[in-house]
Amino acid sequence: MVPQVLLRRKANAPKMLQVIQDYRTGVLEVMEVPAPVVRPGKLLIRTAASAVSAGTERHLVEMARKSLLGKALARPDLVRRVLDKVRTDGLRETIQQVRQRLDTSVPLGYSAAGIVVAVGEGVTGFRVGDLVVCGGQGVAVHAEVLCAPPTLVIPVPSGVKIEHAAFAMVGAIPLHAARLSRVQAGEWVGVIGLGLLGLLAVQLLKAAGCRVVGFDVVPGKLGLAKALGAEATVNSNSPDAAVQASLLTAGRGVDAAVITASTSGNGPIELAAQICRERGRVVAAGLVGLEVPRHDFFERELELVVSRASGAGLYDPAYEVHGVEYPYAHVRWTHSRNMAEFLRLVATGAVQLDPLITHRFPVSDAHQAYRVLKGETGEAPIGILLQYPAQPCAASRVVPVRGSARSRPARPAIRVGLIGAGLFAKTTLLPEMRRVREVHLMGVATSSGAGADHVARTFGFEYATTDPEEILRNPDIDCVFIATRHDSHARLVIAALQRGKDVFVEKPLALTRAELQGIADAWSAGEARLMVGFNRRHSPHALAARSFLADGAGPILLRCRVNAGDVPVGSWVNDPLRGGDRIRGELCHFVDLAHFLLDERPAAAEAVALRPARLDAPIEDVVAVLEFAGGSVASLTYTALGHRRLPREHIEAFRGGRVAVIDNFRITRFYGLRPPRSCRTWRLDRGYRGELSVWFQALAEGKPAPVPFSDYVTSTLATLAVADAVSTGQRVSLDPGAVSIGARGV
Repeated sequence: MVPQVLLRRKANAPKMLQVIQDYRTGVLEVMEVPAPVVRPGKLLIRTAASAVSAGTERHLVEMARKSLLGKALARPDLVRRVLDKVRTDGLRETIQQVRQRLDTSVPLGYSAAGIVVAVGEGVTGFRVGDLVVCGGQGVAVHAEVLCAPPTLVIPVPSGVKIEHAAFAMVGAIPLHAARLSRVQAGEWVGVIGLGLLGLLAVQLLKAAGCRVVGFDVVPGKLGLAKALGAEATVNSNSPDAAVQASLLTAGRGVDAAVITASTSGNGPIELAAQICRERGRVVAAGLVGLEVPRHDFFERELELVVSRASGAGLYDPAYEVHGVEYPYAHVRWTHSRNMAEFLRLVATGAVQLDPLITHRFPVSDAHQAYRVLKGETGEAPIGILLQYPAQPCAASRVVPVRGSARSRPARPAIRVGLIGAGLFAKTTLLPEMRRVREVHLMGVATSSGAGADHVARTFGFEYATTDPEEILRNPDIDCVFIATRHDSHARLVIAALQRGKDVFVEKPLALTRAELQGIADAWSAGEARLMVGFNRRHSPHALAARSFLADGAGPILLRCRVNAGDVPVGSWVNDPLRGGDRIRGELCHFVDLAHFLLDERPAAAEAVALRPARLDAPIEDVVAVLEFAGGSVASLTYTALGHRRLPREHIEAFRGGRVAVIDNFRITRFYGLRPPRSCRTWRLDRGYRGELSVWFQALAEGKPAPVPFSDYVTSTLATLAVADAVSTGQRVSLDPGAVSIGARGV
């Protein structure tokens, strides 16, 4: 069988190998990608060894290899969301979004060990040369160089081999599950599934003084569990498996069952219910079916806990991203403390890893590791280790992408560099930019080398990098597109303007007035042009509505309703440090749209918000009222409480007997004396194509930016006023001179 794995090397590129899964095609590649750069609050680690997770990674690999139908059947919840999007946004828009979401590179791996090669600003407790462990999905990936926050990194204890240390997060998973089972010395615990996690669980529970019985269907694993400390083992397929467990425990049943199997079937949880005593505890740590057999759980009054990885802190942005450790007195066992305890047990000999490491491969031969993992070689792997070369990576952070760049236009091109290539850039900005023949895509920079390389190959950039400075200081780049997370917008805009680059930045322009003033100063000091991704003002619907309203007389009453939808818990959008909040990050779109449609300067803002039930939850539901200098009023309702089948946006504007109604940017109707025909577009048109068209036309013809810089300042100040009104409960007046834009803005 031909393995679905490629090893892609590039001439004259830094040797930074990484294992990547193409989620759309299922092809697994070992690629050379740009190495990460050390960032403030982070550590840079040269990997020595990383552990392959038989359960999690096999699941990811198998999911990626499924057909589109197979992926859909595996996630019916997402299929329902797609169907809802078709109803509201149309088939073409939905197909484009789905294709781009599937066309992504998934970095594999989550547990690795290596040596610190750089320490970022603000990090304490680590030095260059330290041997460390790194654990975390999307961070401790199978790559030669890792960039991680200190909360996901711990020192390797003296006497622990580096290849053993690479299993630290893998070992922390059953350790966390054991803690959740609340077992005590002398209690019986059943471990169901004796793969890598299960065999580690056997040893950890034995070290805690528990009496362990292991369950599996593979005789070799049953024997290994016995050798590693299990008091007894039982074949899971045996019809009297529960009876055997009962006999071992004097007819009572085990005190707790820890499920470490990896199967979509429901067998493990059914077996756990059968072997537990009354009021026993079941902890599901593996990827298993969770259709709870109610009768058994009811009859024994069992407790079920689904273990969340390796301990407290994971999936919390403050911990994972910002490196904020939980107070020891309040949270005794966090992710990093569980990893440290696991390695302490390895150091004492209470946990043995040598019997579990069945395969070792150089990272360049990772395709062989995944052939073994998928069962293509007929072997039965337990622990698979990837090993890395000892030499440090090259200093360069730029990788040329061979064969990806489009042919240069015959006439002089607008040479573009992109910083940030998340989902929005891939699904919206770049597909539209690729249509413009006058644009030449030079370089793309993202924090992930694999992500940068994938975007470069997909859209035709000449090179990929992890360092934004490689884009900013490149003299061949005329225009910089900034599509990063919100907290970096102002800093990158200022840096690009100071280098004389034309700048297109996604909204918001700034999160604070100080940031906005910094941008205004940089813009005033040079001649570079600036455009903000307030795309809706460039939609044919908004243009038609503004033209229709302009022929009326008197003030305008505008009502805008946004059915925004909820944001997943932990999303950076609601992270105060990275995203700001949904007012500054998203409501700003509609503040700018109101400013455009009314063609007046906002004068004051009032706002109220629904307060979330949890004190630490973000505010997502706001009603804002903007008063304008010409007497007009705009009411903006932004909510996450709606339903996906309700169209996202609805705008109504009333002026002197004239009414314009924009229905989700697909149809705009007009009412009044001799109204024009309805504006209809064959697809949802929020103005992305229009904004890029006028922007590139201005660049190509040497004209000023399509939107006056003062408009962006005004819209941003109005948005910040809404945020202030929500927090203070007071009416906030806008000071036109709050931000000075100098003589150039006059």
